[in-house]
Amino acid sequence: MPDFTPRLFSNDAEVRRIGAGLLSCHLPRSDWTHEAHIAACGWLIRERPEITPELEMPGIIRAYNESVGGINDDMQGYHETITQHYISAVRRQLASCADDLALYQAVNIVLQSPAGKRDWLLQYYSRDLLFSVDARRRFIPPDLRQLPTPTPN
Repeated sequence: MPDFTPRLFSNDAEVRRIGAGLLSCHLPRSDWTHEAHIAACGWLIRERPEITPELEMPGIIRAYNESVGGINDDMQGYHETITQHYISAVRRQLASCADDLALYQAVNIVLQSPAGKRDWLLQYYSRDLLFSVDARRRFIPPDLRQLPTPTPN
């Protein structure tokens, strides 16, 4: 995968717009980027404590995908293994940020970290396993090496 430079956020309102748009299913499909996934997760963790991303993100993402004409099946849409690892990575990275750091700055730190990269999980998973139907449907542990972040039970 090419080395993409992440598109960073310039203020908290941008991050909140992504998160609120995801929850309300009003975010334009073109705005649902890799960076938006991380921003929405960061917003949920920092500002929506009544939502548990590890439990609720599957339904949130599936509903959003369907609202913009997407399909959640064995080949596209929601992916359990990738989502759970990114939630864990975002949670871990945000925990290391100062509490008074602006939301967008904390999200940008995640995006600039190794775990913020689009291909991060390919250090731990073979492409075949990560993009398998099984890994899309349920959480599958890595087959190449153990991740440094906690994984779901």
